[in-house]
Amino acid sequence: MMQKNTATLELILLAAIWGGSFLFMRVGSPEFGPILFMTLRTAIASLFLLPLLYFKKQHTCLKKNWGKIFLGSLFNTAIPFVLFGYATLSLSAGVTSILNATTPMFAAVIAFFWFKDRLNISSIIGLMVGFFGVYILMFDKLSTHSELVLMPTLAVLGATFCYGLGANYTKHYLGAIKPLALATGTQITATLALIPFALFYLPEKLPSSDAINAVLMLGVLCTGIAYVIFFRLIANLGPAKAVSVTYLIPAFGLFWGYIFLNEQITSWIIIGCCFILLGVGLTTGVISQFFKPLFNKKQAS
Repeated sequence: MMQKNTATLELILLAAIWGGSFLFMRVGSPEFGPILFMTLRTAIASLFLLPLLYFKKQHTCLKKNWGKIFLGSLFNTAIPFVLFGYATLSLSAGVTSILNATTPMFAAVIAFFWFKDRLNISSIIGLMVGFFGVYILMFDKLSTHSELVLMPTLAVLGATFCYGLGANYTKHYLGAIKPLALATGTQITATLALIPFALFYLPEKLPSSDAINAVLMLGVLCTGIAYVIFFRLIANLGPAKAVSVTYLIPAFGLFWGYIFLNEQITSWIIIGCCFILLGVGLTTGVISQFFKPLFNKKQAS
């Protein structure tokens, strides 16, 4: 069993890595273009994960389920990656990382309509609070540069909707597939899906070394290595605690954007971030679970 301190450190490390992914997208996407940039990301991640898959002898699992994995990869990887790449052409890394936190809310809504999962009062309030947070987050930008910000914002929300759809599909149809085989297959099939489109968007000149380094870091560190850490957390802590990384990513996204890209952190961003995270906590039941032991203790006394 993983020691608690080690698990906490790995959880923070994973949040720092995934928070940095928005920084790398912000640097590399304008020069490569969103589609080619994300195609390279999934291809590099595939090359990193494939040897691990054979080392763990899970390649037969991938071969048996490639059709299901391909469909899931469209919503878990290919489509949302491109939408994020497009959004970071205009939105800051910090703002994009905060909007990414709406994923669990979309997952809850889709589970309600698709699989008839129950939404309690707390979840419904959480959805309203969370989307109000999106409005607060983007309020000052939409009021001054609506034509430049509206479509990228909708693109991020479209990406998180895809993540929510992909999460439900994975849970109900891909749950029996081993995580490493699923991750590797997702990156490979997403690459195959994106390549035909990427060929139409080749850059006219060779991207800069900064952009090349960004896509390498995004593929190896933020996708390949991050998946390995995430699998360790799932195996040792369980999926419910592992996905709590969602709450830490915006903090690192804001921090890296401020440190390396000189992005401003305004009061609107902080307030919007708090509302979104509060909404996610209410929707997913994390807040009620936190207070439940305290409530039970009072009843016992």
